[in-house]
Amino acid sequence: VQLQASGGGLVQAGGSLRLSCTTSGYIFSVVTMYWYRQIPGKQRELVATIRPGGTPDYVDAVKGRFTISRDNAKYTIYLQMNSLKPEDTAVYFCAVRLKTDYWGQGTLVTVSS
Repeated sequence: VQLQASGGGLVQAGGSLRLSCTTSGYIFSVVTMYWYRQIPGKQRELVATIRPGGTPDYVDAVKGRFTISRDNAKYTIYLQMNSLKPEDTAVYFCAVRLKTDYWGQGTLVTVSS
């Protein structure tokens, strides 16, 4: 099982970024996928979830600004992040829960004020 996250970078407050997570090694279409984030020194936080049928869920802090989506043909999930705030600065991880949890390597998002 492999997960490869990309798309992070430096953006000004109010800007947008789109994260991608390409995966392999399991049947992607039948599993729930997750985006987490972690600020140094703090616990990893669940940001968004997308179920096999495409139903999303979000932590309150990002509702209305972030959109999670999936492309089952490409074994990929996305996180479209709009109206970014400095407090969104973190390393973002994609993850899947099979018999155990698997994580991507993380991609750094930095939002300047």
